[in-house]
Amino acid sequence: MRVYTHAACLAHDTGPAHPERPERLAAVTGALRTAFGDALDWHEAPRATREQLSRVHARSLVELVLDSAPAHPLALDPDTVLSPQSAEAALRAAGGAVAAVDAVLGGQATRAFCAVRPPGHHATRDTAMGFCLFNSVAVAAAHALVAHGRARVAIADFDVHHGNGTQAIFAAEPRVLFASSHQLPLYPDSGHPRERGVGNVFNVPLPAGDDGSAFRAAWRDALLPAIDAFAPQLLLVSAGFDAHARDPLAQLQLSGEDYAWLTRELAALADRHAGGRVVSLLEGGYDLDALRESSVAHVAALRT
Repeated sequence: MRVYTHAACLAHDTGPAHPERPERLAAVTGALRTAFGDALDWHEAPRATREQLSRVHARSLVELVLDSAPAHPLALDPDTVLSPQSAEAALRAAGGAVAAVDAVLGGQATRAFCAVRPPGHHATRDTAMGFCLFNSVAVAAAHALVAHGRARVAIADFDVHHGNGTQAIFAAEPRVLFASSHQLPLYPDSGHPRERGVGNVFNVPLPAGDDGSAFRAAWRDALLPAIDAFAPQLLLVSAGFDAHARDPLAQLQLSGEDYAWLTRELAALADRHAGGRVVSLLEGGYDLDALRESSVAHVAALRT
């Protein structure tokens, strides 16, 4: 199984006390190296191209992130920071996702995990928000459609915050299915069941305090059947681990084993419809111990 990462992703500077900090990525990669040693096939994430980014993002956002070249960290909103090193980090995060899609659709790998930051699923077509600059999972999905001619790509998003950017980008694109569980009410206050796109969007919100049994029921009863019926040719995962009980930014009560269970279920769907092909991307998760536990559980399940 391939893992894509890059040192540039550690240099994205969000400032002191920001929850989306470089230590998150170091915790994930360190835990994976300790748990799996040489069993993982590590690759440097390449840069995404402007053409790849422009499939899902407006020129104004691409130029803002890549051409601003701020001398000091610049707050784009109260949560989202553009630092002198952020453009390179964002290019590597999106580029790792593209390379992972190329690898699994080109036959070099069956599954891949992108250990990258900044996260991406809140970034809309024209707006960086929610810690996110470019929407890497959306870039990956568009690449599968355009460069590889796939007709059905599914995105499973289990981050505790709704992937509003991913949903908005593909709400009118029937070739992409978006399935999400998330806490609600919670930032960004989207992801209601009534939001259906063109019949390709499936949201199951969970109230604060829900535990693994409610999370599993949401996927078992609604979201996994929707993906199964869609029969995706590629499965992408927005793997946010901030629904863990230890996470400081939300109030769901998941454990590493809950993530392992869902990952096994998603892998089984990929085996049924997509030749096993899964590309997973790190999104949120802000407690370092929970990140270590959850990322190891997720990758171990992907490898089975």
